[in-house]
Amino acid sequence: MNATRMCTTRRPRVAVRKTAAIDDLTASTRFSSSVVTSDASITSTRVPSAMPMHNPPTANARQRPSIGRWSGPSAALISLISLIALAALGTSPTAQAEPLSLKDDRGVTVTLPDKPRRIVSLLPSLTETVCELGDCDKLVGVDRYSNFPARVQSLPKLGGLDDTGIEMLVALKPDVVLLGISARVIDRLEALGIRVIALEPKSMSDVQRVLGKVGQVLQRSDEARRLWNRIDGHLTQSAASLPPAARGLTVYYEVDAGPYGAGSNSFIGEMLTRLGARNILPPELGPFPKLNPETIVRADPQVIMVGQRNAAGLPQRPGWQTIRAVRQQKICVWLPAESDVLVRPGPRMSEAAALMARCLRDAAAGPVSWPTAPFTAPPGGMR
Repeated sequence: MNATRMCTTRRPRVAVRKTAAIDDLTASTRFSSSVVTSDASITSTRVPSAMPMHNPPTANARQRPSIGRWSGPSAALISLISLIALAALGTSPTAQAEPLSLKDDRGVTVTLPDKPRRIVSLLPSLTETVCELGDCDKLVGVDRYSNFPARVQSLPKLGGLDDTGIEMLVALKPDVVLLGISARVIDRLEALGIRVIALEPKSMSDVQRVLGKVGQVLQRSDEARRLWNRIDGHLTQSAASLPPAARGLTVYYEVDAGPYGAGSNSFIGEMLTRLGARNILPPELGPFPKLNPETIVRADPQVIMVGQRNAAGLPQRPGWQTIRAVRQQKICVWLPAESDVLVRPGPRMSEAAALMARCLRDAAAGPVSWPTAPFTAPPGGMR
């Protein structure tokens, strides 16, 4: 009888595959998962070649599975399970975090490899925009004038447009710095390899565009569109709330000592226009021109709007006693907190429009009272 030698057949090893899910940009949450399989071995007994096969299997005998064939889950099945697990997490094994490229207001293209997790803002209006869009917790430092919302007051203060503390800023390791185009620190930061996005909202259309840019950076474009629609809608409501007597009044808005005024094509001037007022400064002077005081005297505005910081001594300026707004006591003086709202082209422009509407309504009704509390706010910038 011929002897049969059974050769030992080793079970093929299953390749171990480890898959990590990458960042989910929409939810700004990191997920990771891995699928790990462990090897199993099947041992076999070597049968001596001399062992006779006395009872060869019959046709009705139960067949023994081949030792050389693995009956466990296939590699394809394991891959399928991995894909299902990844799909449950909202990712795919080939997904990549796509970089974002956008042009800032200098015309410079800035590329961000991912959604920034550490942001420095050096402009109060941009600080407020980041917070309003839901990413206040990403801010790690702000300029000295950023004071709203209250939670940013505890952040490191990095100076202003002209005296930014570069070493302190660099130590914060920001993914991106948001600032105005007039900031002197831009070139230095870029030379240090820090990504900078310079934005300068001067008109209402600028505000809409800047909101959109910040929304892109934060991957919150839908929220940015809703914010702009809310601002625009509230402005329309404020205009509709004014009585006929409050419409058509000529207005001089002083934004800072100098004097600097808000021109017709500034966001402040455009809000006044939406409210039915007539700005004494024509568009050709620019958004925020420095003025010859005689220009204001000759224009003879019916209403003057000014911050409490600059209001002291205004009626005593040379020649200003002849201005109708001064003679009839129709000067609206903004408290420091109100000035912050009015001069920052950002999320609180709805409140700014309501404040202007209140001033026009009061001026149409008669003399406007000045604040009785002394000015105590620290020096600050426009935006």
